[in-house]
Amino acid sequence: MQAFPRTSGLCAVLLAFGLSSAQAAPQMVVVGYGGAGQKAQDVAIFQPFSAADGSKLIQSEYNGEMARIQVMADTGNVDWDVVQIEGPDLLRGCEEGIYEPLDWQKLGHASELIGDAAQECGSAALVWSVAIAYDRARLAQAPTSWADFWDVQKYPGKRGLRKRAVYNLEFALLADGVKVEEVYQVLSTPAGVDRAFAKLSELKPYIQWWDAGAQPAQWLTAGDVVMTSTYSGRIAVAAQQGSPLALVWPGSLYGMDYWAIIKGSRHTEQARRFIAYANQADTQVRYVEQIPYGPTNTQAAARLDPKLASWVPTSPQNLQGALAMNVAFWVDHGEELEQRFNAWATK
Repeated sequence: MQAFPRTSGLCAVLLAFGLSSAQAAPQMVVVGYGGAGQKAQDVAIFQPFSAADGSKLIQSEYNGEMARIQVMADTGNVDWDVVQIEGPDLLRGCEEGIYEPLDWQKLGHASELIGDAAQECGSAALVWSVAIAYDRARLAQAPTSWADFWDVQKYPGKRGLRKRAVYNLEFALLADGVKVEEVYQVLSTPAGVDRAFAKLSELKPYIQWWDAGAQPAQWLTAGDVVMTSTYSGRIAVAAQQGSPLALVWPGSLYGMDYWAIIKGSRHTEQARRFIAYANQADTQVRYVEQIPYGPTNTQAAARLDPKLASWVPTSPQNLQGALAMNVAFWVDHGEELEQRFNAWATK
């Protein structure tokens, strides 16, 4: 384990909670989405935090299954502590009482964070983007939009999409000609939902569904799909390592993942120290240097190298034509739409 010096920021966090590192619980479990993103978290956050805090941290990974978290909170048999979660799932879970509330006066750094990063039950871990990815070596003409993604005559072959309603309904409407600024207005109507599913049905014979974030880049490299939706950071890392994979930023969808503490965790104080540490500017700069997702600390964003910033979803050039996820929409309608999507996908 790589050792890092104890920082004054972490000392302040420890004092705020009235705890010393010697009192930290030894085996807190932090759960992420695996792959390149979690490897980056290990180098930039997990290992340095453990060294500075004098505590142990165990990693696990999942694909965003809420059912397991719900069971833990309901039964009290909590074997995970801190989990990386998407915005709609965080807000729904907070309303249902399955996450521990956060005291931002003790956590600190709230004033340094971007809007909506500091939530009642969660702290934004990163700003992600889901965009079209393709292999420059395999396509003579680069796709430029979701309309191209749907055009199987111009671009024959399989397409990769995540097996969820979220993201895909937005992309289907963009492919059908809906303007970025009108997507959620249209999707908020029954006719708009029907329109999105009809558009998805056009592409259904050509879709290869992905569950894990590592799959899109693997499929592109293997030639299994001609293009795919993907988390931007995975493709950025591959491109930085010399891969011919590339992204289409216009029409991308961006939002935030959050750190949340599962209700009933036996390591809540250590978990809160972990979240406070993850929010520090130094920590986030290290993370973005490992994988270029957007930092949530504004001081970290200001310190990024321009070349690195070109891969970050929140860079001005990458936000042009991009769509911000409407978290409130998915909190209100996500359950019913995911049920409809699952029924549609199995037909």
